[in-house]
Formats: sequence, structure tokens, C-alpha cells
Amino acid sequence: MLLADFGASVVRVEKPAAFNADVLTRQRSLAVDIKSADGVALVRRLVQQADVLIEPFRPGVMERLGLGPDTLLGDNPRLIYARLSGFGQQGEHAAQAGHDINYLAMAGVLSEFRQNNEAPRFPVNLLGGPC
Repeated sequence: MLLADFGASVVRVEKPAAFNADVLTRQRSLAVDIKSADGVALVRRLVQQADVLIEPFRPGVMERLGLGPDTLLGDNPRLIYARLSGFGQQGEHAAQAGHDINYLAMAGVLSEFRQNNEAPRFPVNLLGGPC
């Protein structure tokens, strides 16, 4: 969303069950099953026209899907392939799935969402999503 706010033309590719039009302001979106051969072929066609691809997966996921950097840079050598996974591509937590609330807790941000000695409350607006 932030990239679109700054004027980028954004196409968001999500699995069909995750489609959420409420968060897609200023973005075009596609519901694509990237685990299917047709879905992979569609993403590869889209990438041929793209300047940047940002993917949020754990290490190795895009390669297993046939959409890793070697493949997509072969399709489009000028592509900027960015990986913004929650815990990075290396390190002790790299293979773990993560979500906004995990990142806020590990960074100590949730401790700011409490009063006195109460347990932290979940923030109304989650802050840790990269795109």
C-alpha cells in the first residue's frame, strides 16, 4: 500500500481465499493460485512487464513454486527481485512463518500497548506488514 501511496503502479497477487479488497486502495489486484501451473505461468507473464517484485515468503518457498530469482530474472533481466520476509533469509528464525503480531512482540512494541501491569492489548491497527 505504501508504494502505491507514493505513486507506484502496484499489482498485488494473492491466493484466492486471501483476497481482501478493503486493503487494496490504489492497487490493482489478482487472485492467483501460485501453487498451480497456470498460476505460475500467469505470474511469470506479469513479471516480464514488471520493474520490481516483492515477495514475503520464507527462504526457498518461491524456488519450490518455480518463481525464484533465477527463474524470474531469466524471464526479465532488469527485474529488481526483493525479499521482505518477516525474519529475513538467514538466521535462527528465518525458516519460521511470521505475522505482524509476532514482529511487534519480538521488537518489544507490544509492551507499549498495556496499562500498569496488565498483559499487552492487541493494537487496533497492526503496523509490521512491509507492503
